[in-house]
Amino acid sequence: MNSRQRRGVILLLLSVICALGAFAGVLSVISDVKSKVGPEVTAYQLKSDVRPYTPLNPSQFEKIKMPKRWLSPNAVTDLAQIQGKIAVTTLRHGSLLQSDMVVNQPALQPGQQEVAIMIDAATGVAGKITPGSTVNVYATFPGQREGDPAQSKIIVTNAKVLDVGEITALDPNADNKNQQSTETVPITFALSTIDAQRITYAESFAQRVRLALVAPGSDTSVPAKDRTYELANDK
Repeated sequence: MNSRQRRGVILLLLSVICALGAFAGVLSVISDVKSKVGPEVTAYQLKSDVRPYTPLNPSQFEKIKMPKRWLSPNAVTDLAQIQGKIAVTTLRHGSLLQSDMVVNQPALQPGQQEVAIMIDAATGVAGKITPGSTVNVYATFPGQREGDPAQSKIIVTNAKVLDVGEITALDPNADNKNQQSTETVPITFALSTIDAQRITYAESFAQRVRLALVAPGSDTSVPAKDRTYELANDK
């Protein structure tokens, strides 16, 4: 091997060593960045402003990813945490949702009372009504006298559900001629005095009480003339 070839080999080796050094440097930088950033986790930020004392729902937030080490300990990482919550202050668009921004929604408003009744588990709940839901309460009654038509009545509108209890099997020996379901569930409502009277009357004397889930934000006010239905009057 002559001197020119030796110089070529030396230059080639130097090039390989420099390349390996550069590659090691890149790996070192990447490793350093990873050590500073760490794994990413899910967080949520506001899509728009939310006024104080407004009930919260998942549609008001968007999911983002950010390094875990940059996330504050009270950041909300699961939207199940906001169920039944309200904003404690104005929540600004783009703000990261944190647990100290929200509080539990008051169970009762002034003038309300808690009332619990037993509802047919199949026709009244069906697994979709949960604490915080708003429902309309329907009841069907037989005619007052023989030959009078049966009626369906909207007993209460916009009833707030406070709690849904455990499904309970009915006593098969109970004396209840109208019993059609074998399971019931206790539902607790926040109601005014008159609505509490209406709903307890329906539980005692109606053939069937049914709950209708109301979509959030819907206006379900029903005029008094439209709260009673008879098949014969249906046009």
